Amino acid sequence: MSKSDKTSATTAIAAEARGPCEVAALPAAMSLRELRRVRGLSQRILADLMSVKQPVVAKQEHQADMHISTLRRHIEAMGGSLEIVARFPEGDVRISNFKISCDRVVEP
Repeated sequence: MSKSDKTSATTAIAAEARGPCEVAALPAAMSLRELRRVRGLSQRILADLMSVKQPVVAKQEHQADMHISTLRRHIEAMGGSLEIVARFPEGDVRISNFKISCDRVVEP
């Protein structure tokens, strides 16, 4: 199997896994590892989608602190989107500093 065929197959598998979930709703809180598993993705497939090696995904799943751009790539590779929301007694505020430009995150 050529590299192009392998990439196409991986993309097709991941797209199917990221499709509508059979579960009515996701829990309010999950680890990245749990979320990846619920989305039906292996670390290897997620790594291929992120253009990194599998050990990078394993490491990220155990990190307590990471760049917002890294977290965004991780979430988007699973078919989601990332929003940063600050919660105050008066209400929630969506933080808009983190804009996407040409599929890349620009952080201040």
